Amino acid sequence: MTSADLVLPPTDQQTPTAALLQAPGDQGLDAALSDMQLLLDQHGHVVAVYPAGIAPAHERRLHTIRSVLESDRIALLKVNLPPLAVAVLVRQMRQLSICDFSAGVVASAARLLSHYIHAGALLNSVTKLDRVPVSLKAHAKSWMPGSQFGVVANPEPQLIRVGAGELTGPEFGTHLLVAKGSLQSDWVTSTVAPAWQVQAVHEVPPLSDSPGWWGTSKMIEFAAFLPDISVIYQLVSSVRREICTWCRNELIGDRCGLCAAPLRAPENQKAGSDVLNQGT
Repeated sequence: MTSADLVLPPTDQQTPTAALLQAPGDQGLDAALSDMQLLLDQHGHVVAVYPAGIAPAHERRLHTIRSVLESDRIALLKVNLPPLAVAVLVRQMRQLSICDFSAGVVASAARLLSHYIHAGALLNSVTKLDRVPVSLKAHAKSWMPGSQFGVVANPEPQLIRVGAGELTGPEFGTHLLVAKGSLQSDWVTSTVAPAWQVQAVHEVPPLSDSPGWWGTSKMIEFAAFLPDISVIYQLVSSVRREICTWCRNELIGDRCGLCAAPLRAPENQKAGSDVLNQGT
């Protein structure tokens, strides 16, 4: 992981923590190479999940480490999700890492699991929001005193003015994680949570990258996610496994999670979305 506040507390005693891959300004290249080699020696593979908005120098550092070590045992997974959703995904990957899946399947599962995270925020303004399409009308209403907006960025973009619409939520059982910024409101817990029929609400401290991602510090970020590792396990297990023709590791989906090579025959894939309708 590339930021300490993206490492959420474990949900049980078995979930391992995540290693921090520091930025170039905080650690020299030799030390970073030594740390990565130690992780490989201890665990065999490293799956590095990092947000798309990471500093270019930090991203270059990750690719430099992988190149210098010439290792196909290092997966670099760049995900275009809001910060809280990245943290949720990382925790789910940590849960998967102790299951009986190969490293290739765990790495490939990131793309699958991201589709089942409903990530959004309550904002006091959308004037600087560039992650979700914003109409001119919504921009104009941002200047009205007291206006608030409900936004969902993943899996499909949504934007409403609070009091004039509803956000469409997941159609399967979830928990809701809430990170309160400087905005004072109970709308997420009193309106979104009941409407989405979440099974539990958990609160975490605000994430440092969230104001930049959402365009304002006056916000409350939230993410609905699959909390049960048995459901996540069944979801990943339901997808047909293939062998990467480039690095020979296992994968699910249409792209290898370790070397990023595309699968040559995507028509052979088996969807796993029906799993969520079985007892959840």
